[in-house]
Amino acid sequence: MKKIIVSFIVALGLISCSNAQKTEFSKEALADKMMSVDGTELTFSDILKKYEGKTVVIDVWASWCPDCIKGMPKVEALQKQFPEAVYLFLSYDKTPESWAKGIEKYAVKGEHYLILSKWKGGTFSNSIDLDWIPRYIVLDKTGKIALYRAIEADDEKLISTIKNLN
Repeated sequence: MKKIIVSFIVALGLISCSNAQKTEFSKEALADKMMSVDGTELTFSDILKKYEGKTVVIDVWASWCPDCIKGMPKVEALQKQFPEAVYLFLSYDKTPESWAKGIEKYAVKGEHYLILSKWKGGTFSNSIDLDWIPRYIVLDKTGKIALYRAIEADDEKLISTIKNLN
């Protein structure tokens, strides 16, 4: 009986640890290459350095993603509610051309970068445990991850996290 109880407690501990929120990006994620709208390639680490000292809302999206497009009005509402935050849009569009068209077509306002590694099984997606887009991540002013995962821009955890950081 004791073995069963101990096994249950160990299993419960492992499950809760696997669901723990990450507070920083892996070395692999930070080293992954992305492209700015002017065509410059840089690492994710270089991008994050630009926004040190600010609350950053990361939106991982793609113009081909129906849920991303449906969620854009919620993102706009979030931007109106928290205009002091930086909105960092990381796209998994297939080409720079489709990415640029998507930004313009959907009037996406913020900082834009195209992720150069592939979506499924790519370095960045694996590093952030990406299983769905849109995906929102919030960084505090020190660059630590304050919220690791939200899939709706009106998620209460997302809103309260940003509110607490400002």
